[in-house]
Amino acid sequence: MEILNSRIIVRPSDYGRTLAFYRDSLGLAIAREYPGGTVFFAGQSLLEVAAHGGRGQSGGFDGAIWLQVRDVEDAAAELALNGIAIERAPVLEPWGLWEMWVRDPDGIAIVLVQVPAEHPIRRDPRWSPE
Repeated sequence: MEILNSRIIVRPSDYGRTLAFYRDSLGLAIAREYPGGTVFFAGQSLLEVAAHGGRGQSGGFDGAIWLQVRDVEDAAAELALNGIAIERAPVLEPWGLWEMWVRDPDGIAIVLVQVPAEHPIRRDPRWSPE
């Protein structure tokens, strides 16, 4: 099997409210729009807010949307200005990432992550200075 593309699809209970949250409050850029849906750029992934195919209620999504930011403290300040409640303030996790948690209008967890310069995610194990 060859995977050519991927995206996360959320089917919110209130399309307009959730669209405004991702577009206006989080500030995600729109990749494309179609009748009944909007697809956002989310770093190296796509996030689609679809008004179709759902039951008109929160889908009970038990995962989280992981969004990497340059500076988690700056992100916290921007979210506060946009009226987004921060569920968990930025904290350095034992695995070495700075994480902050917020939720979308249907309660889907969004983890905003800052990867420190010295973290293994930023190192290319194939490269050596020798």
